[in-house]
Amino acid sequence: FTPEGCLALPKLNLQFLTLHDYLLRNFNLFRLESTYEIRQDIEDSVSRMKPWLSEYGGVVFGGWARMAQPIVSFTVVEVAKPNIGENWPMRVRADVTINLNVRDNIKDEWEGLRKHDVCFLITVRPTQPYGTKFDRRRPFVEQTGLVYVRGCEIQGMLDEKGRVIEEGPEPKPRLKGDCRTYRVFLDPNQYQQDMTNTIQNGAEDVYETFNIIMRRKPKENNFKAVLETIRNLMNTDCVVPDWLHDIILGYGDPSSAHYSKMPNQIATLDFNDTFLSIDHLKASFPGYNIKVTVDNPVLQIPPFRITFPIKGGKGKKRKEEDGNEEKPEEAKTLIVEPHIIPNRGPYPYNQPKRNTIQFTHTQIEAIRAGMQPGLTMVVGPPGTGKTDVAVQIISNLYHNFPEQRTLIVTHSNQALNQLFEKIMALDIDERHLLRLGHGEEELETEKDFSRYGRVNYVLARRLELLREVGRLQESLGVPGDVSYTCETAGHFFLYQVMSRWEEYISKVKVKGGKLPDVADVSSFFPFHQYFANAPQPIFKGKSYEEDMEIAEGCFRHVKKIFTQLEEFRAFELLRSGLDRSKYLLVKEAKIIAMTCTHAALKRHDLVELGFKYDNILMEESAQILEIETFIPLLLQNPQDGFSRLKRWIMIGDHHQLPPVIKNMAFQKYSNMEQSLFTRFVRVGVPTVDLDAQGRARASLCNLYNWRYKNLGNLPHVQLLPEFRMANAGFLYDFQLINVEDFNGVGESEPNPYFYQNLGEAEYVVALFMYMCLLGYPADKISILTTYNGQKHLIRDVINQRCGNNPLIGRPNKVTTVDRFQGQQNDYILLSLVRTKAVGHLRDVRRLVVAMSRARLGLYIFARVSLFQNCFELTPAFSQLTARPLHLHIVPTECFPTARQNGERPSHQIHVIKNMPQMANFVYNMYMHMIQSTRHYQQ
Repeated sequence: FTPEGCLALPKLNLQFLTLHDYLLRNFNLFRLESTYEIRQDIEDSVSRMKPWLSEYGGVVFGGWARMAQPIVSFTVVEVAKPNIGENWPMRVRADVTINLNVRDNIKDEWEGLRKHDVCFLITVRPTQPYGTKFDRRRPFVEQTGLVYVRGCEIQGMLDEKGRVIEEGPEPKPRLKGDCRTYRVFLDPNQYQQDMTNTIQNGAEDVYETFNIIMRRKPKENNFKAVLETIRNLMNTDCVVPDWLHDIILGYGDPSSAHYSKMPNQIATLDFNDTFLSIDHLKASFPGYNIKVTVDNPVLQIPPFRITFPIKGGKGKKRKEEDGNEEKPEEAKTLIVEPHIIPNRGPYPYNQPKRNTIQFTHTQIEAIRAGMQPGLTMVVGPPGTGKTDVAVQIISNLYHNFPEQRTLIVTHSNQALNQLFEKIMALDIDERHLLRLGHGEEELETEKDFSRYGRVNYVLARRLELLREVGRLQESLGVPGDVSYTCETAGHFFLYQVMSRWEEYISKVKVKGGKLPDVADVSSFFPFHQYFANAPQPIFKGKSYEEDMEIAEGCFRHVKKIFTQLEEFRAFELLRSGLDRSKYLLVKEAKIIAMTCTHAALKRHDLVELGFKYDNILMEESAQILEIETFIPLLLQNPQDGFSRLKRWIMIGDHHQLPPVIKNMAFQKYSNMEQSLFTRFVRVGVPTVDLDAQGRARASLCNLYNWRYKNLGNLPHVQLLPEFRMANAGFLYDFQLINVEDFNGVGESEPNPYFYQNLGEAEYVVALFMYMCLLGYPADKISILTTYNGQKHLIRDVINQRCGNNPLIGRPNKVTTVDRFQGQQNDYILLSLVRTKAVGHLRDVRRLVVAMSRARLGLYIFARVSLFQNCFELTPAFSQLTARPLHLHIVPTECFPTARQNGERPSHQIHVIKNMPQMANFVYNMYMHMIQSTRHYQQ
């Protein structure tokens, strides 16, 4: 691709003619990009397999590939009759057998192929004799003898009896031996064309020749679902809410969907536990007068309800007719009403969980915007608490609008997991949480939020509640078996529990204006025996009001048991795991989370089930492809031609890396890497910019905050001891370290674009070993680099140098900058690899990500003469080159140190000139440690 000429490619810029035009352009580009990626994957896998011509004229594979296997046998097992009016079969199924004589983790990946995963069947007929070298720079097809490629879609793996193993809550059966057979669907159109060609032209039967099956990484393999979804959307009337339509096409007033311009703005909102105190609330709304409905400061405690002044178009005309204009101070007054959460019961676990984060006023603005209807765009620079804001918005929507449902979409499973871990810490009933997709394996809670995990939770919860009902029945002395099903429990509540409660209320209610005796509240209470296992005494006996509130709380606790059982009653009628999980998705769950990939994969099923939602929250939305952002808006059928979507909240950061597009022509010329979030920012949709970071030391933050509008630091970055102490063993908290050629070699390129730099790799690992020997915990250090080749080289060096050495350990992660976006660690060692040209670090967004991953220490290894001349990177590199370019270490200072950051150390400072000196130094330091340990033991 050269950027000079004009290409016959659709472009994605700021505006589109119609939704159809928008979808069509995305469809064409997505299809081209997918084809390009599949082609790259086939080239990679097949060349790793090294197909050669055997002495007997067949094929022999000299290598192996993780993503591809030789086919042992392939048979077409079913060709169904065509539908009426079509001339291709309704479906074509085949069985593919492979022999998985590979490492266990790779075997698990092959066995983990799911229904609807797409694989590729490949025929190679190599002409080159055994042992010929493959040259990546020569044409691929003639070297490997590739003849045919056909797609197939997995239906499932077959068990010993030859039946397809269905997915479900049951564990997969363990199969013996290494042979595995998969039932796959073939493309019926393609099959019909191939067969016609065979019969009419006497060509060979393609389906007799396949000898390789290739799979792809599930994350990158969603092209079929996305393309089908776009095609279906083009063929149906896709309904975007009226308030979004023009903005999505890029016309009209870009701020028209901001909450302040929405006709259905909500005046009073319950902020629940957002504010920690009345002072926090006052600090959060600078420029507003705050009127609290109660004057007693003791009662001014959260949770607060806030009434906002609303400038509505309707109100103005009426006021003008009355002749009195709206006073300016009224427009700036907030009415704050503290309210008390009703008592939920006497047990300690009945207490609601509370938010503990002191939000800044911009974060509060983002939360307020997210609670109001309309489009909310939040720009969250690194470390500004995007996830905390997202979780608080979700929690507040859940409490303010209990009947509404919220869909959470993120780009990566890992972001979804972080979100879920934080949601768990807030006051949200976990029966209302559901997680779709396959990433829930890495969730760090013991609880399982996947569909089947939720089904099992509900079933277990039902039994638990029925046991409680049994205990209640015993304590009331009611005969019979009422705790057998949800239905019998419901009758028991109506006839036994309610009647006793009503009788109790009639005894203790206020009669004729005089309060009953405090002791009566306790003495007439019918459920004493049931609550005997709560902290005693239940009733304080101080005042009538307090004790009545406690009694009401106890009854609320009992009532909640029965309302939950009523909801779970459907599970007694639905017997299969699939039906139960569908019921959960459509009826029970209030907060449903998935990745954008999963939304595209499952859109058809969700729409068919009648899935409904009112609010969408997207995390990391600047990393999601435009079309993958658009699909989640349409996961539901419109009601009466209107979409019921009320809120769309996008949280992201367009100054960090965009979605990955592998083909340069589509990426740059068609502008396919622009996310919807970035496009909205460019069109001028108003955003809330979070402006206080709490991740990194202020000095590290200066390396990237020049990219953002006034990004400051939260106070704890200056106050907490970990930020105030120096990094032990180092003179500076960040340093750029110049690495010259090692043995006359700088960067090397063993394969095209597979860049490595041995000098930097050895230097990085030596510094890592030095830190571990000083006592730094290895999991607080991550090693990042800008190229895959260097990542693999560093991993090799670590295996060789540190291995499984207990004195050193392994770093938390060794990965690329692009992969590490959205994560952080205390200490980052960064290798920039290139020595001839700057390469893709010229993209400032990549630099911002690289500089913003570290909390306490950042040490960069690079060829300084190359990078300091790069104009795009000057703001960061001018700060880096202001410090010495040789590594300054303090080897006698152990971790953790008491030295303040910026103080001169009392120990001797060593200046390391180059990599061999550092390697020797670490080796000697290590031997010295071993000898002194031996001395000590003797």
